[in-house]
Amino acid sequence: MRIEIICTGDEVLTGQTVNTNFSYMSQRLGDFGLSVRWGTTVGDDRETLLNAFREAGARADAVIVNGGLGPTVDDLSQEIAARAAGVDLVLSQDWLTRMETYFQKRSRVMPPNNRKQAMLPAGAEILDNPVGTACGFALDIGKARFFFTPGVPRELRRMLEEQIIPRLLARSGVATAIRLKRFHSYGLGESHVDTLLSGIEAMVPDGSVKLGFRAHYPQLETKLTVRGADKGELERKLAPVEAEVRKRIGNFILAEDDQTLEGVILAALQKIGGSLAVVENFTSGQIAARTAHLPGAETVFRRGIVARDLGQIRTALDLDGDAKAPLTPEIAAEVARAMRQEAGASHALTVLVDLDDGADRIDFGGTICLAIATEDGTATRRARILGGREWVRLGAIEMGMDCLRRHLQSLPVDERIDFEKV
Repeated sequence: MRIEIICTGDEVLTGQTVNTNFSYMSQRLGDFGLSVRWGTTVGDDRETLLNAFREAGARADAVIVNGGLGPTVDDLSQEIAARAAGVDLVLSQDWLTRMETYFQKRSRVMPPNNRKQAMLPAGAEILDNPVGTACGFALDIGKARFFFTPGVPRELRRMLEEQIIPRLLARSGVATAIRLKRFHSYGLGESHVDTLLSGIEAMVPDGSVKLGFRAHYPQLETKLTVRGADKGELERKLAPVEAEVRKRIGNFILAEDDQTLEGVILAALQKIGGSLAVVENFTSGQIAARTAHLPGAETVFRRGIVARDLGQIRTALDLDGDAKAPLTPEIAAEVARAMRQEAGASHALTVLVDLDDGADRIDFGGTICLAIATEDGTATRRARILGGREWVRLGAIEMGMDCLRRHLQSLPVDERIDFEKV
């Protein structure tokens, strides 16, 4: 199936808005074996949009149009879709009622211009949008089936998953029973994991299991896409391959599918009735930020200290000592123990970073000293990461959180990683 994605909007065309919607759509379609052949970005101009729709309708089998479904004058997708298909715009009373109810539930009066969002090309199929007022729709233009989606990312993603991908799979003629299994890891590079998983696809001889990767430092996503006639066949094919992936990657798997590292940590602490306090520098407070807002964290997260240097941390915890002393795991352990006692937490995580001097550059690095303090003792880890200030910062955040995850799962916290400089 030849698929094209058309992204609309002057703000996208000029780069004022980074087009993350295109990358998300292309990746998710690829997860299901649906390859995108063309990607087009068009501004808010009627004739340019019309030409783009007609050209896509002549060369593609399916087209996803993103954006232009709002209530304002520069939202043109419905109007131009109707022109390209040679039909009139008609009012969808069902969608108009949906919008009015949407506003009423929020104790708001629907502005008159929102009525425009219920004007759809005659004969269009509605694509549900349960989290917004933009009505998605599908219709044929030329030889292609067009799917029109809102530009708001959370609305687009819901519509893509629930409405568009199932329709594309049905049109493609491939087996519609598909399972995507994802493993999230930290500490191993893409080429290393590719080598570790060599031959994994051959475990299912009919070629219905495909291995793929998505690297987004500091994590790596390893994907298994499995096709079959039904759910039972999918599970039979996937089970041995899934077990082999876990065996080969082992301790480096930090989460699976929709899980996150912070979610895994929170769940582990909740299971044992534990609590957490953190001390961090140079991380922009991201360890606390990724953890403290989660549902249920109000019973787990006790306190966080974010500071620029060791002196400020010592002052905050009323610790004596030389603030200018070289950073060591022993200092991180001292801070973690003090933080645990001060916050009354079962676990305290300290992540301290000593940066190189000078300007940011590719060989710029930092020494990371971290410690995890509990009632039973303290575990420490020291590592050095190169690659620039942001690379070090992201690495320190992920290493600290992953070591806490390992500690909670009774795994070694000092296992070497690919990103570590000896």
